[in-house]
Amino acid sequence: MACYIVTYDLNKETTRPNILKDIKAYESWAKLSESSYTVETSETPSQVFNKLKEHIDSNDNLYIISLSKPYSGRGPKDVNEWLESTLAG
Repeated sequence: MACYIVTYDLNKETTRPNILKDIKAYESWAKLSESSYTVETSETPSQVFNKLKEHIDSNDNLYIISLSKPYSGRGPKDVNEWLESTLAG
């Protein structure tokens, strides 16, 4: 399965709970920052985007970016462990 970074910027904050619900519906995910998550799925980036785009409007941003090893970063232990065990590379 592939891993993607899902990053968004919602200017209409009332939609945040809706997009989070759909991101967290993926079987495997981790929170990278306030509006960046990573998900593991058999879907393509376009399929993930199409699933989440209903929560954005014309002044919002949403990107689905492939993620694999090597990577570099620092964060919570549980996120670091998720990345190490999940990412291919």
